[in-house]
Amino acid sequence: MDGDMLYSIGDLARRTGLTVRAIRFYSDRGIVPPTDRSPAGYRLYGIDAVARLDLVRTLRGLGVDLPTIRKVVDREISLPEVAAAHAEALAVQIQTLRLRRAVLTAVAKRGSSPEEMDLMHKLAKLSEDERRRLIGDFLDTAFGDLNANPEFVGLIRSMTPELPDSPETEQVEAWVELAELSQDPDFRASLRTMAEHHAAERAQGNTTGPRRDPATMVRDQAGPALAAGIDPASPQADPVVAAVTAQYAHAFGRPDDADLRRRLLTRLETANDPRRELYLQLLAVINGWPAPENLAPVLNWFIQALRARMPA
Repeated sequence: MDGDMLYSIGDLARRTGLTVRAIRFYSDRGIVPPTDRSPAGYRLYGIDAVARLDLVRTLRGLGVDLPTIRKVVDREISLPEVAAAHAEALAVQIQTLRLRRAVLTAVAKRGSSPEEMDLMHKLAKLSEDERRRLIGDFLDTAFGDLNANPEFVGLIRSMTPELPDSPETEQVEAWVELAELSQDPDFRASLRTMAEHHAAERAQGNTTGPRRDPATMVRDQAGPALAAGIDPASPQADPVVAAVTAQYAHAFGRPDDADLRRRLLTRLETANDPRRELYLQLLAVINGWPAPENLAPVLNWFIQALRARMPA
């Protein structure tokens, strides 16, 4: 019977498709030991050697090292255990390759210098804890002592990027760009000013009515005017400006006068920082959120309209 036959190395090579040299290599390392020897001293193998060699070839193709393969074929460890360990290792390798690809893609797109590429590579390789510390430091600089307010706690949470364990290339690219942006001292200062304006308005505002962000007021009132193509300096923009300033004055308990309009203008100019818009766009990519509404066009329109009506 076939099960009682013994095979030479040449026979095994023909049956398995492996080279004689490869079979001898595995045999010398005890992975596929001979069953017997011929009168001339040549190694002979049983039918189980064919199954072992098939398993060895499969595991080697998956990148399993020889010591581990020997333990599998000798049943010292189970195949599922090896598969699970190597699947986990491959997941790490895949993530590393994605990070490298993302960095190289970003370098190619941006024409980065060697110094910028080195920084991008370091940012991409940060661990989850390191990423949290980096962003935590950025948000703490922006909100600092304001985070005792529950409203700011929610805001900080909504501005925290969470890079997935297996991110897409676009998410890694967005993370690198966001991390670089978070280290910009001017952007940190701008965000801090924005937070302070927000806190001051909430402290002085009308506590009996709804509390709405000025940018939201502008979007609701000026959005239709922008869509209709109204010139912000034209008389047709007068009622839009009046509606926003009146709503702002009521919401924050102040008279609708020149001082309030200057205050509103400063608030909107700070909120209209393009770096803030970029941060929110990148954050949405990283966290897999829908792209946020871009308020820059309507804010630009209203800022022009408000400036045109400010006293000299």
